[in-house]
Amino acid sequence: MEEKQHYDASDIQVLEGLEAVRKRPGMYIGTTDVKGLHHLVWEIVDNSIDEALAGYCNHIEIIINKDNSVTVKDNGRGIPVGIHAKTGISTVETVYTVLHAGGKFGGGGYKVSGGLHGVGASVVNALSSDVTVTVYKEGKIYEAKFANGGKVVQSLKVIGSCEDNRTGTTVTFKPDATIFDTDIFDYDTLRVRTRELAFLNKGLSITLRDDRTAEDTTGETFMYEGGISEYVKYLNQNKTPIHNEIIHLEGEEEGVMFEVAMQYNSGYSDSIYSFVNNINTHDGGTHEEGVRRALTRIINNYAKRTNMLKNNDESLTGDDVKEGLTMIISCKHPNPQFEGQTKGRLGNSEVRKLADNVFSEGFERFLLENPEEAKIIVDKAMTASRARIAAKKARELTRRKSDLDVVNFGGKLVDCKEKDPSICEIFLVEGDSAGGSAIKGRNSMTQAILPLRGKILNVEKARLDRALTNEEIRTIITAFGTGIGQEFDLNKLRYDKIIIMTDADVDGSHIRVLLLTLFYRFFRPIVEAGHVYAAQPPLFCIKHGNTIKYVLSEEEKEEYLASLKENVKPDITRMKGLGEMDAEELNATTMDIEKRVLRKITVNDVIEADAAFSRLMGEEVEPRRQFIEQNAVYVQNLDI
Repeated sequence: MEEKQHYDASDIQVLEGLEAVRKRPGMYIGTTDVKGLHHLVWEIVDNSIDEALAGYCNHIEIIINKDNSVTVKDNGRGIPVGIHAKTGISTVETVYTVLHAGGKFGGGGYKVSGGLHGVGASVVNALSSDVTVTVYKEGKIYEAKFANGGKVVQSLKVIGSCEDNRTGTTVTFKPDATIFDTDIFDYDTLRVRTRELAFLNKGLSITLRDDRTAEDTTGETFMYEGGISEYVKYLNQNKTPIHNEIIHLEGEEEGVMFEVAMQYNSGYSDSIYSFVNNINTHDGGTHEEGVRRALTRIINNYAKRTNMLKNNDESLTGDDVKEGLTMIISCKHPNPQFEGQTKGRLGNSEVRKLADNVFSEGFERFLLENPEEAKIIVDKAMTASRARIAAKKARELTRRKSDLDVVNFGGKLVDCKEKDPSICEIFLVEGDSAGGSAIKGRNSMTQAILPLRGKILNVEKARLDRALTNEEIRTIITAFGTGIGQEFDLNKLRYDKIIIMTDADVDGSHIRVLLLTLFYRFFRPIVEAGHVYAAQPPLFCIKHGNTIKYVLSEEEKEEYLASLKENVKPDITRMKGLGEMDAEELNATTMDIEKRVLRKITVNDVIEADAAFSRLMGEEVEPRRQFIEQNAVYVQNLDI
């Protein structure tokens, strides 16, 4: 399809008017919490990325201003400024006041667009208290202003002149504080996505700057000439690659462009992430299915052709060939069809075969031209296959034979009486002594207790077969009831809340991280569905008169003391470990549904979470040392 060189008002097609966005913002941006707030930034940035995809923009700047508004600048062609034939107002005002008006709907403005899944600039305008749009075009500077949820307060007009060759769009918006739970932007959240966009668009430079901090004057600039190959290198920086070269494959069929970068490491978890037009398809889809299918077939064919698989009946599975694989799949599609409640899955059926063709041709050539690397890759998969067979046998030990086994299998789990999972919860408790207090202090109808003896196996450094020989891990798997691996079924989860209850010290933190690593690697859907929590035992007990106040931190203690009258002299006690609390105290501070505080464990960014677990729990020592050095300053209460 030939790219249209001239971008003007005729390219903007109006689908429908802007209605009810402020009344039902969740329909348009999913949520009004912190995630929805940051979504506004990406709706504007997506428009700039579209210009980059079309070949007209090579630099984008994102600035968090001192008043917590955000400015997005690009050097693209600039939004068309002519009068739109259908609306009778300037095209800039049309784009910002009419829902689904944009260059991506008519077919002439953009061949490929990253914003197709989105809601557009008009929704950002509707959910902002102030918006200013500045366009540089044809030697002139145009400006339009909007306020109070998208109302035009200044129609587009020329406010000055610029160099004839200067083009681009600058948008500044301030979210409406009456709509969002918070209107404070988080730099790190913006940083993660900014870096990701730079990886996915090789050669595009994106600068992120926070003007709220006086010391930050230049910001950070992300630009990767190697594109997704550099993304794989970044993801593998905390791992040990087993072959030096990052395999990079790309091709185009029927107007659909594919790009894959991959490298195997010595770990046991796979890190496979797919994107369509820069959008993370976290639920996969036909592009990912095509690549996975081809990966399994090509490795099996190569292994049999070279007699590495001597038994013709033997074959490697998809799980075998993806062990230790870090892979980025990027698809650019002119008309993607997204499926699922979160639009996180590509549904175009024709893409499966196209992805298979492009990947098969390139990967088969790589294996034939690089026999040493090919042998390493196949050996890795064959070792994984042997471990899979061993794990299948070990998994039998974690299956429940009858309800009788639930009551107290292995002498560990003390289950609750209620059988409705939606109102049941299980506490994973550090140590037998704390477990004893928890058993006595619990609500036996709905609260189950599983005492843990010592530290469980670090599954970041162990395959599934070895993990299943660990008694503590087997007990946890059996208690949850979901099964594991290919047999995992979230619907069989026996508890709505899985609560990690450990001491507020270094050992307790280590046990918590080991458990979270287990959950993330083997039970990820449980974490993603919001079933995992960390109990928050109090750090201090403050007594004055007949009042007893438990507080969770040093800051909360100081804040509470400051709120007391001057002549009050409280008795402050540093709380003991869980094992030293009696049942009544443990219940009152940490377990009682009416009084306790739980911290919900969430995964906002799967790719960053994956990197974090690799860094903290993997084989490589240096990344972990650097992390400790960088974050030790934030540790306030350290028990040694």
